[in-house]
Parts: sequence; C-alpha cells; structure tokens
Amino acid sequence: MKEVKSILFIGVGGQGTILASKILTEGLLRNGYDVKMSEVHGMAQRGGSVTTQVRFGEKVYSPLIEDGKADVIVSFEKSEALRALPFLKEGGYLVVNDYEIHPVPVLIGAEKYPDGVIEALRSEVENIVVLNAAKIAEDLGTIKAQNVVLLGALLKALDLKEINWEEVVTSLVPEKAIELNKKALKAGMEV
Repeated sequence: MKEVKSILFIGVGGQGTILASKILTEGLLRNGYDVKMSEVHGMAQRGGSVTTQVRFGEKVYSPLIEDGKADVIVSFEKSEALRALPFLKEGGYLVVNDYEIHPVPVLIGAEKYPDGVIEALRSEVENIVVLNAAKIAEDLGTIKAQNVVLLGALLKALDLKEINWEEVVTSLVPEKAIELNKKALKAGMEV
C-alpha cells in the first residue's frame, strides 16, 4: 500500500484506546508497513479524553494527523466522536461506539450530556458504522474487550485481511484474556 492511511482513535481513559492502537500498529509493522503512532493521554486517569493517531503506508514521515485528513476515526465513546469530527476527511469512515461516559462536569450537574449525538453524526458523516461495542463485549464476558471489538470493526473497514490479527492479539494481551479478545476481534469484524 503506497498511499498513507491515517487512523484516529479517540476515547476516554480506561477504555483501551491505546491497546487497540498498539495492536493495529504491531500487526502493520509485522507485515512490512511503515507505521508511525502518537498518543495523547490528557486527563486520562481522571476519565478524560485519550487520542491515538496511527499512520501507515509505504513511507510515513509523521504520526500526526491534520484536520480533515483522517481516513478513519474510531470513537470509543459517542460524544468523543463529535470532538474528533474535524479530523475526518471528506468521504472518510467513522466507526463509533454507541456508548456514553459522562465527564465530571456532567456528573456534578454543571453541564448536560449532549442529546442526539448519533443522529448528529449521521447527518455529518456519510460513511458511518455505529455499534454498541460495550454490549457486544459484555455479552462475550467483559466490557473491557470493547476496544478489541472496535478494532475488529476498523480492520473490516480497512480490509486488512492479509494480516493474522489473532496472532497479534495473542502476543499483546495477557494470557488469561487471549481467548476473550480473539472472540471480541471476530465479533467486531462481523459487524
């Protein structure tokens, strides 16, 4: 793949955004792509926003994605997708978890969680995949696997079938979580 692809992951601290981007990066590196990754934690440990940018192709010079240049945005929390929307290029894909995590200002009553987030996203983005990765992961055994469900949906959107993703997942998750994460990956790819 000569063309450089840019993927923006966005979520809330504790959702596994960084692990999902590391799995993607590792799989791409193992298969000969030039890959650059950058992560921003923000107030992640306090439930704040986390973003990871992954760029890959034949030759990549920077991990940073400019506004309007992301081929795909993967949002682990639906209101975070609104925040990331300026990065999506025309005709790009948005994979969004239909899941809410209320930030501290909402929890203390200082702000209101936005209404109609999914509808607003659908009105702005032509290529959108909406799934409840949290529910899918819970049905598999734990909500903690929602990141790998979302990764599976991304891999399907990117059509990266030539890579053995189960092998990559096996190498990067704790042994006790391998089978669950393999199932989560498959579930995401089937969405």
